[in-house]
Amino acid sequence: MVNGELRMVNAAGYRPFLHTRLMRFFARDHSHLAASATAIMGVINVLSGATPGLAARVRLIAAISPLEVRRGGHLTAVLAGFALLLLARGLWRRKVAAWWLTLLVLSLSAVVHLVKGLDYEEATLALILAGALWLQRSHFHALSDPPAFRQGLGVLGAAVLFTLAYGVTGFFLLDRHFHVNYSFDAAVQQTLIMFTEFYDPGLQPLTGFGRYFAWSIYATGALTIGYALLMLLRPVLMRRPASHVERQRATQIVETHGHSSLARFTLFADKNYFFSAGGSVIAYTVKGRVALALGDPIGPCEDVLAAIGEFQQLCVRNDWRPAFYQTLPETLTIYSQAGLQMLCIGHEGIVDLATFTISGRDNKNLRAMTNRFTREGYTAVVHDPPLAPALLAELRAVSDAWLTTMHGSEQRFSLGWFEDDYVRNSRVMAIHTPDGAISAFVNFVPEYQRNELGLDLMRRRTEAATGTMEFLFVAFLQWAGAQGYDTFNLGLSALSGVGEEVDDPAIEQMLHYVYEHLNQFYNFKGLHGFKAKFRPTWSPRYLIYPNAAALPAVLAALVQASAGDDLLFSYWRRLR
Repeated sequence: MVNGELRMVNAAGYRPFLHTRLMRFFARDHSHLAASATAIMGVINVLSGATPGLAARVRLIAAISPLEVRRGGHLTAVLAGFALLLLARGLWRRKVAAWWLTLLVLSLSAVVHLVKGLDYEEATLALILAGALWLQRSHFHALSDPPAFRQGLGVLGAAVLFTLAYGVTGFFLLDRHFHVNYSFDAAVQQTLIMFTEFYDPGLQPLTGFGRYFAWSIYATGALTIGYALLMLLRPVLMRRPASHVERQRATQIVETHGHSSLARFTLFADKNYFFSAGGSVIAYTVKGRVALALGDPIGPCEDVLAAIGEFQQLCVRNDWRPAFYQTLPETLTIYSQAGLQMLCIGHEGIVDLATFTISGRDNKNLRAMTNRFTREGYTAVVHDPPLAPALLAELRAVSDAWLTTMHGSEQRFSLGWFEDDYVRNSRVMAIHTPDGAISAFVNFVPEYQRNELGLDLMRRRTEAATGTMEFLFVAFLQWAGAQGYDTFNLGLSALSGVGEEVDDPAIEQMLHYVYEHLNQFYNFKGLHGFKAKFRPTWSPRYLIYPNAAALPAVLAALVQASAGDDLLFSYWRRLR
């Protein structure tokens, strides 16, 4: 009696324990496992729908289910399997729309498997998976793009109607390619038979085109329905630029807290803004599924980690992958705490203006070049904003000539581009030839809270004398030192110093190979050599990304953001 009571107590205690363990298991994020199980269920549906049922079960279900219903069940099972394979990708990305659609398709699959042949095994699997998905519902919160979702629903309905219309029209007009002369009613019947049986032994094409058309009906249906599902799962797109109020708010934060060479570029028109609760701003653009931020969050130092976390939450909701371009080395530990990975992408050259000189043996080439230009009557002139219309027009002519020489178009995102309002309101240093024409220029970029001066546009005429840019930079550095600036930022030297050590990550060593061997696409080494003439201190800059699987998409987004709408045309011209 005692042993029996003890077993009852143990069983009573074990049930709540088991229930608690199960609840804890389903409370954890198993969205990727659910996505994989959904894909497997999709394969099971396709195989089950494409194969005949067990004879004993078919005889049993035949008593209560018409033949047309059973045949239609096979088609529905295959289409449901195809839909589950597409939806599994959305579940992997934690799409709420994919979650709802998957529950619907799984519920439909359970019924269909019973109707077509009493396949209770497949039906049970579908219901178990639907229940597991329901328990995991809190982990599916990524939104779809609202206009694309509405468009997808319309396309889904149109796809079904279009496929049916395509089949009916084809059979009616192309009856000479088949052994039957189809009337309109017969064409409708033949199309429906193909979609309920997948194969009609009575359909006998007389020509190769007839066989092609019969299979093209299925291909058309699969492509249009697949496209509709992809539209339903599309990530949120940024369709509107930042508002005037958002830009004013971002400007105030940047002017108060900006302390890097990228601060000014966060205020350009190609950026959207995310504002953290702690008073920081993140300037970003969305390319594909990547939300690419320029530099580190700008704001109070104590808010950086929180701002990154809030931006990650925004990306999760919108089905984006967060990335940060050209971040500073002092923030690496913060990104690591946020679960992000980092990749060195180059070094930024910073000149100490207090020690800069063209004296001495090591600087004799710069000194000789500067003296030659001075003797020949060249002058470096600083033009304060707002620039006069005639001066602005001449600077644009220089810029256009430079772009023609480079066989490229304006780069964006981490750089400015020649836009009249931007250049008109910038301080510019220009090199004037002895006859007064402008042969080259640069514009100044403020760094707000740091006593450092940077530059953006570096442009020269094609026929400018050799050494013009060196003369311009020496004059620029000397002027900045005389104005009381501490340092001068030469900007990023992309890929320089990356992957040179044996123990550097493999991806950085691959980037080093690009730096060494693919100069025909972009003169990485030449630009680095030019900046090295002014003996800067090199500070590393990093690309922050979620994981290795996302890195190709992040790099593609960076290329697209930099080249803008001229991406393919620009790179084709460089390749040519």
